[in-house]
Amino acid sequence: MSSPLSHPLVRTFLASVERRTAALPAAWREELLEDLREEIAAALADDVTEDPAADGGPAISEERVRRALDWIGTPEEIAADALAEESGSIPPEPENPGGTWLTLGLAVLPVPLCLVPGVGIPLGLVAAFGALVRLWRSAPWARREKRQATLFVLSPLVTVPVLAAALSLAFDGISAPAFVASLLIALALPVVGAIRLARSAARLREQAPQEAGAGRPLG
Repeated sequence: MSSPLSHPLVRTFLASVERRTAALPAAWREELLEDLREEIAAALADDVTEDPAADGGPAISEERVRRALDWIGTPEEIAADALAEESGSIPPEPENPGGTWLTLGLAVLPVPLCLVPGVGIPLGLVAAFGALVRLWRSAPWARREKRQATLFVLSPLVTVPVLAAALSLAFDGISAPAFVASLLIALALPVVGAIRLARSAARLREQAPQEAGAGRPLG
């Protein structure tokens, strides 16, 4: 079974991004492309099936691939953001791991806090607001990552009511266990977003000593 990255639409998408970001430093462009590969692979992982007619290749419909790519953004938008980061903004920089983990902790806390009787929902909203403030003020992430993380943090505002309504219809009324189940399911997207941001920040910290060493004059 081949990777979803072998799909013709995905290859065209990545090639377009690479071409449009030719002005970026090579290392920065490759990091952007690697992030995109990971996003695409994760988005399409559940849709890959064995296709005997395609010699074991990925049997993913074009419509499903197009939806995944549209969610990530067009090559023009991605390239424009990357070039703006490189030319007119401060590029992502490493930060103290403690600061990163505080931001990520606040990002996943809103849903569990909703389980606190009486004050859970207000506490969850405060945690979500704090996470977004820290996220947009933090250095390790590019604007594209921050926009996607914002969607992940705010996603429970949509997913919890939808899941609760679906469970109430399935079981003739919403019960406490069903409500807890809807919260746990809704927690998946914020956790996925936090994992992605953690990996991005860790990769930036690992690169920082190498770049510092490369820029040090030889004695």
